[in-house]
Amino acid sequence: MTASSGESGTPAIASGTPATLARAWLWLGVMALIGSGLLAVLLVLSRTPGIQDVFPLKDMFRAALVVHVDLSVAVWFMAFAAVIWSAVGGSGLAWLGWSGFGLAALGTALMTVSPFFPGADPVLNNYIPVLEQPLFFASLWIFGVGVSLAVLRALLTTWPRRLLAEPLRLGAFLGAVAAFLSLAAFFWSWWMVPWVEGVIYYEVLFWGGGHTLQFQHALLMVVAWLWMAAHLDRPSIATARAVSFLFLVAAVPLLVVPAIYLLVPVGSLPHVELFAKLMIWGHPYMAPLVILGALSLWGLRGVPAAPAKSAFVASFVLFALGGVLGYLIHGANVVIPAHYHGSTVGVTLAFMGLAYVLLPTLGFGRADSRMAIWQPYVYGAGQLIHVLGLAWSGGYGVQRKVAGADQFLTTLPQKVGMGMMGLGGLIAVIGGLMFVVVCLKAMSRRNGR
Repeated sequence: MTASSGESGTPAIASGTPATLARAWLWLGVMALIGSGLLAVLLVLSRTPGIQDVFPLKDMFRAALVVHVDLSVAVWFMAFAAVIWSAVGGSGLAWLGWSGFGLAALGTALMTVSPFFPGADPVLNNYIPVLEQPLFFASLWIFGVGVSLAVLRALLTTWPRRLLAEPLRLGAFLGAVAAFLSLAAFFWSWWMVPWVEGVIYYEVLFWGGGHTLQFQHALLMVVAWLWMAAHLDRPSIATARAVSFLFLVAAVPLLVVPAIYLLVPVGSLPHVELFAKLMIWGHPYMAPLVILGALSLWGLRGVPAAPAKSAFVASFVLFALGGVLGYLIHGANVVIPAHYHGSTVGVTLAFMGLAYVLLPTLGFGRADSRMAIWQPYVYGAGQLIHVLGLAWSGGYGVQRKVAGADQFLTTLPQKVGMGMMGLGGLIAVIGGLMFVVVCLKAMSRRNGR
């Protein structure tokens, strides 16, 4: 039995390998969020005016930031991507799926404990920050191989049998294509770029693949939006053929990725500039899908309160805000993290909402409590305050990737902005904790599937 479209427009998840693999990856994603959330507390306290002077957390800031980002972005996003790929894919190649999951889980565990071993020197490069330490690098390689196996299986099992008739499955497949290109870019850069001391090496190493990975996240976010809308009995107003075409349009910029690597030396200034332009010129191809998401969101006006509805609303607001802030970046200030926090949190909230939808489908209990309904709003409101605080502070020159006294908060507007950042961050931590509690309660109950 393979995944197919259900009566409501949502993919039907096959029993056996698709459901069990999706459950396993969901567990890994939730565990990664737990670890990331604990580290987020240290991050927020280390940058909040007043608190930063009471607790000497500056020395812990950078190491905590590295693992926090990698768990909350790399591990959580890739784990939930594998949930989607497993859920909509066929039941074949189970050994490939379980091998990938086992390696990814092992890599995540090693990554989590690596800061406690000697020689963990943090490097705060973009996309996948690192600890210059053998154990951490081993964890990245192991996790990367595990994810690569999951992506390979996704490419082989999520291919739509009817190209324009299964839009959500097509969107998931195109997300896997983006993931494959991103992993290939990471490996190509590692193979071609000569080692140099300092952050510049890791910036170049992860630059091309990191930009490519954004397309995976955006495509799967829209899959989650449309899945949630269909679950709430508000399927897309567009036909399956039209939605599928829009997914194909959104994926067109991915064709540029191998061209850049083939035509321009990796690590050269043109290489860096072309990927920056790919972000500026390529993401607008997502605009029709985002508009379709907005129309689906508008159609939920009369739908009673539900966790999926809350998550859809919060996700759309944060993602749209992040997109706007991306075009307001000037210089290396905290407008940059404001932009990517908005965008990545928009993706996270979409995945949280889809997790609520999938829990009973995967054999767990339902997430229909009042806490589940309010959790996306609490998390989204906290992140909204956090993002606006960062954007405000960036306008007054507060630099990114610094903490404590190194922030040089000398003016009242700077202190107000970073105070908003701290307050919003703490609210978001509470919202993240609520998600973990809701999931753990539901996942502790089995409905017999």
